[in-house]
Amino acid sequence: MPNPYSYSIFFDFIESYLPSGFLKINPDDPIMLKLEKLTGENDQYFQVFDVGQMRFLYTSKNIFNMLGVKAEDINPGHYTLLIHPDDEERLGQARARIYKMEKEIFTAQKGSALTSYNLRIRNVAGNYVNLFVQDYMFYSPIPHKAVFLIQVVTNINWFKFRKNSFHHYVGSNLSLFKFPDDDLLHISHNLSDREFEIVKLIESGLGSKEIADKLFLSIHTVNTHRSNILEKSGKTQISDLIYELKEIGLL
Repeated sequence: MPNPYSYSIFFDFIESYLPSGFLKINPDDPIMLKLEKLTGENDQYFQVFDVGQMRFLYTSKNIFNMLGVKAEDINPGHYTLLIHPDDEERLGQARARIYKMEKEIFTAQKGSALTSYNLRIRNVAGNYVNLFVQDYMFYSPIPHKAVFLIQVVTNINWFKFRKNSFHHYVGSNLSLFKFPDDDLLHISHNLSDREFEIVKLIESGLGSKEIADKLFLSIHTVNTHRSNILEKSGKTQISDLIYELKEIGLL
C-alpha cells in the first residue's frame, strides 16, 4: 500500500536545481537521495521536462523498475509504444493540452499550471497498469526563459475507477499537486454510467427517441436523464459538456 508524503520536497528540488536548468543534478545530494527513496517505495518516478525544447532534463531511476526503460534512454516515443490502445487518444489530448498551456504561460512570461490524468501503460512485466500522471508547469526566466514541467507518475492499480470514469484535472490549484489519495483520484465527471452512455449517444448524433429505442427506455426517461446531465455539469447545453469532455480526453 502507498505511504503518502509531502510534495513540498519537489519544490525543494526545484529551488536547488532550477539555477542550473536541472542539468547539474547531484545523485548524492540529500534531497535527491530522499526523493529517490520516497518515489521508489511508492512505485513512482518523476521527470523534469523543458516543454518548449521538448527535452527530458532528468528522469528518476525507478522508471526502469516500473516500465523497463533506462532513465537516460527515455523519450516521448516510449509512451506511444507502451500506452494501452484504448488510451492512445487521451495521451494525445493530454500532450496537446500541455503544449497549449506552455504557449500561454511562455507568452505571458509568468504563471504556472497543473494537469493530472490517468493512463494504462505496459509495465516491465508486460502487463498494463493504471498510472496517475501529475504535470506541474511553471515559467522561469533563469537560467533561460522557459516553461519547465515536473512530472510525477504513480502506479495506482490499487484504486478502482467507476466504469467509464477517468481522473482528470486542468487548472492552477497547486494544492492538488500532492500524493494521490481517494479524494484526488475521484476528481472527474460526476455522471452515472447511464448518463455517460447517453452523452456518448448524443455525441454520435442520436436524438432522444433514437436513444430511447436503443436503450429500451421511454422518451420521458431519456429527457429526465438529459435534464440531470445538464444540472450535474452546470451547463446550459449538452454540446458544451461534450466539447469539455472531448477537450479533457474523456470522450
